[in-house]
Amino acid sequence: MPGVITDSSASAFSETLSNLLGAIADHGLVVFAQIDHAAAAREVGLEMAPEVVVVFGNARAGTPLMQSDPRVGIELPLRILVWEADGVTMIGYNDPRDLEPAYAISEQTATLDAMAGLLATLAREAAR
Repeated sequence: MPGVITDSSASAFSETLSNLLGAIADHGLVVFAQIDHAAAAREVGLEMAPEVVVVFGNARAGTPLMQSDPRVGIELPLRILVWEADGVTMIGYNDPRDLEPAYAISEQTATLDAMAGLLATLAREAAR
C-alpha cells in the first residue's frame, strides 16, 4: 500500500487538531475516537512529540464499501493523523483509493474518490 499523504500545517499542533475536529463536525461526520499516542507514552514513562489519530466517518459512505467486501471494514472508519516533528505540525492520511486493489470494491470507485476528496479537504482545512 502506498505511503501516507502528508502536509505541514501553518498552525501549531493544538490548533491544527482543533481545526480538524471542527472541520469534521462541519462536514457532518462523526468522530468515533481520538487516540493520543503521546499521552499513552507518558502513561508508561516514555516521552514523544504530540501525536493524535482522529477516527471518524459516516455510515452512508462506508457501508456500501463493506457491503461489496466485508473485509474492507478493517480499513474503516477513516482516520487522520496529526503530529509534531522537529517543531512542525504535520497532518497525514491514507488515500482510500489505494484500497481498491486489495478488496472487491471496484464498483465503488465514486465512493473512494469522494472519500479521497473529503480527506484532502479536511486536511487542508485543519492545516490553515
